Amino acid sequence: MSPIYIVLIVVVALLFVCFVTVQQGTVAVITIFGKFQRILRPGLNFRIPFIERIFRRISIQNRSIELKFQAITQDQANVNFSAMLLYAVFNQEAETIKNVAFKFMDERSLMQALVRSVEGSVRAFVATKKQAEILSLRGEIILHVKDQLDKVLEEWGYHLIDLQINDITFDEVIMRSMAQVVSSNNLKAAAENEGQALLITKTKAAEADGNAIKIQAEAERQAAQLRGQGVALFREEVAHGMARAAKEMEQANLDASFILFSMWTDAIKHFAENGKGNTIFLDGSNDGMQRTMKELMSIAQTSKIVTPQQGR
Repeated sequence: MSPIYIVLIVVVALLFVCFVTVQQGTVAVITIFGKFQRILRPGLNFRIPFIERIFRRISIQNRSIELKFQAITQDQANVNFSAMLLYAVFNQEAETIKNVAFKFMDERSLMQALVRSVEGSVRAFVATKKQAEILSLRGEIILHVKDQLDKVLEEWGYHLIDLQINDITFDEVIMRSMAQVVSSNNLKAAAENEGQALLITKTKAAEADGNAIKIQAEAERQAAQLRGQGVALFREEVAHGMARAAKEMEQANLDASFILFSMWTDAIKHFAENGKGNTIFLDGSNDGMQRTMKELMSIAQTSKIVTPQQGR
């Protein structure tokens, strides 16, 4: 083989070794004799062969991990958590990438430290709370974990993008007792609502009855007033009528007993025509009639005396 061909082959091989491709979403860490030198960005990059070595390729994309762990509340209740952790490299600056590349020996050590840090932060928060509070503190737990881990992760070259607590469960015995508490509270609330509804119904019914009684009493009062006025008018008309009759009898020189007898017979006739099966006892003897006539005559005399006084 010609020396020229040999030289060409060596040059091509050197060129092939000098250029390196970095995939999109990753960066390459270059070291010289084991010491950090620089970072290669995505695309085609040049390096000094045999001197610069790619120590590690680091993904700058978002990464997620599923977590399942247990914590104990202040009142000694076991709480089971199921969570999803989303994290990524903090930025693409040289110092950050240097921390990512050299803080941990490998990816497994990073995952172990990250998971244990999250679990420890959650457990420390849960240990200060009671069982009944945990279910309503999902957001507070997430904020607590972020506050605790942001600075630590930044020193490692990462940042916590999101922590989602997908499920919070208790032991079976506790779950049953919590269900019983919820059920009893629901029954209590239903009983209270039913009692309030019954109270409102009875109150409204009492108000309606009171209004009905008030209206009835007012109607009876007005009716009694009208009846009284009617009786008064009737008596007044009777007195006027008897006075006029007495005056006419006096002018005609008639005996008053004749008019009184006529009134007596008219009264009996009225009883007979308008009575509805009622029994009315009248004294039909001569003494009884005379006594009645005397009473009517005394009424007529009273009416005669009252009428002139009213005229005055």
